[in-house]
Amino acid sequence: MPHAAAPRRPGFFTLAKAMLPVLALGLLLSACARYYSGDNDPHPGVARAHSMPVQGIDVSRHQGVIDWPAVARGGIRFAYIKATDGGDHLDPMFRTNWERSRAAGIPRGAYHFIYWCRPASEQVAWFAQNVPADPDALPPVLDLEWNHQSSCKPDLTRDEALAMIREILAGMERHTGKVPVIYTDITFHRDILAGEPFDNPMWLRSVAAEPHERYENRAYAFWQFTQTGVVSGIKGEVDRNVFYGSPEEWAQFFLTGCDPRTFYALAAQGRCRAIK
Repeated sequence: MPHAAAPRRPGFFTLAKAMLPVLALGLLLSACARYYSGDNDPHPGVARAHSMPVQGIDVSRHQGVIDWPAVARGGIRFAYIKATDGGDHLDPMFRTNWERSRAAGIPRGAYHFIYWCRPASEQVAWFAQNVPADPDALPPVLDLEWNHQSSCKPDLTRDEALAMIREILAGMERHTGKVPVIYTDITFHRDILAGEPFDNPMWLRSVAAEPHERYENRAYAFWQFTQTGVVSGIKGEVDRNVFYGSPEEWAQFFLTGCDPRTFYALAAQGRCRAIK
C-alpha cells in the first residue's frame, strides 16, 4: 500500500494527551465493574474467551438505543460500531453510538461493510465522508464477508477481490492515520485471504472453536466468539469479542493504533507512533 501520501499526523504527545482521558475513564470503570456480561448460548469450544481480560462488543442499529454508561459499568473495554456499507448506506445509529460511547469512557472504532458491486474509490469516499478521523478512536475496521442475502452477486477473481480490499484499506488508513483492522469469517478467509500476508491486525469470527483451529494459525488481534452475548445496557443479544492480549498490551494498542506485536516494524514505516 502507498504510504508516502499519508497526511501528517499529530505528534505522539498531542495524540496521547487527547486519548488518555478516554483510556483512564475506561480503565477506572472496568476496575470498578460488576460484570453483567454473559452468553445466551455458550459454546464449550470458546470458553477461554470469557476469562480473557479485555472484553468488547460490536454493535449496529440492531441493538437499538444503548445505555453506554451501563455497558461501561459492565466491564466492556472497547466497542466497534457499524458505520457504513458500500457507497451510500450509513447506519442510522452510528453518530449516536459514536458520541455516547466516547462520553461513557469506552474506546470505540468504526467499521465499514464492504459491498462487492461498488468501486473501492466510492466506498473509501463514503467512509471518509461519514466517519470522523478522531485522534482518540480505535483503528477502523474493514468487514470482509460474502453477503449472500444481497442482490449483488460478485464474480470477482481472487486477485480482483484482493486488489479491491487493499485499495479500501489504504484509503481508510489515509483518512484516519491508523492501520485498519480486517474483520472476516471462516468462509471468506478460506476463499480469499488464506495465505495472503497483511500488515493489518486481524479480527476473526469463530463461535465454536478457538481461532487457531479454524484459520490455519492466523494470528488475531480480536476474536469474535459469540453472537448471542448478553451485556448490561443492551436489550437483546449482541456480538461479544476479546482482544488477544493483556491490559498493558491493550493500552499500547489504544495509544498507538497498532498491534504491539507488529509495532516496531510498522513504526519504521512511519505508520505508528512510539510510546516515549
